[in-house]
Amino acid sequence: MIYLQLFFSFLQIGALSFGGGYAAMPLIQEQVVTMHGWLSMETFSDLVTIAEMTPGPIAVNSATFVGTRIAGPGGAVVATLGCILPSCIIVTLLAYIYTKYRKMSLLQGTLTSLRPAVVAMIAKAGVTILVSSFFINGAVELFRENICIRMVVFFTAALVLLRKYKMNPILVMVLCGVANMAFCAAVGS
Repeated sequence: MIYLQLFFSFLQIGALSFGGGYAAMPLIQEQVVTMHGWLSMETFSDLVTIAEMTPGPIAVNSATFVGTRIAGPGGAVVATLGCILPSCIIVTLLAYIYTKYRKMSLLQGTLTSLRPAVVAMIAKAGVTILVSSFFINGAVELFRENICIRMVVFFTAALVLLRKYKMNPILVMVLCGVANMAFCAAVGS
C-alpha cells in the first residue's frame, strides 16, 4: 500500500511541477509533509539541501530520498518512477506536437504565457525554503527566539561568496555544510 501511495504522490508531483525542481518544492512539501506526514518540516529542509547537493534533478532526488526514507530501496524506485513517468510521456507527446505545429502562433502564445507562472512557482519555492530555514517554527515572526541566526549568517556569507567573489556554488554549499557541522560539533560538545 505504501508503494502505491509513494507512486501516486510523486506521479502527481511529476505531472504538475512545471518549471523544474524548485517549482516542484511546494508540491513536494504539500505531499510529504502536509498530506501524508512522511517527513517533518525540519527533515524536509534537510531533503531540500540533499536534493540540491546531489547530482541530478531536484524533484527526482527528492523522490528517491523520500522513497528510501519511507519504504527503503523499493520505495526509492517506486517514488522515482512515479516522478519521472509523467515527464517521459509529456515530453514525448510535446516533441511530436511541437515538431508538427511549431510555426502556429497559438502554440507560441501559449508557451509565452506560461513563463510568468513558472517564475512565480520558483519564487514561491525560494521563499518557502528561506522561511523554513530562517524561522524556527516555520512562521515569519520577528522574535529573537524564533530566528535561526546561524542560518541567516550562513545565507549571508553564501550570498557574499557567490555574488562578490564569484565562487563556485558547489564549493559554497560544501563550505556551508562543513561550517554547520563544525558549529554543531562545537555546540554539542
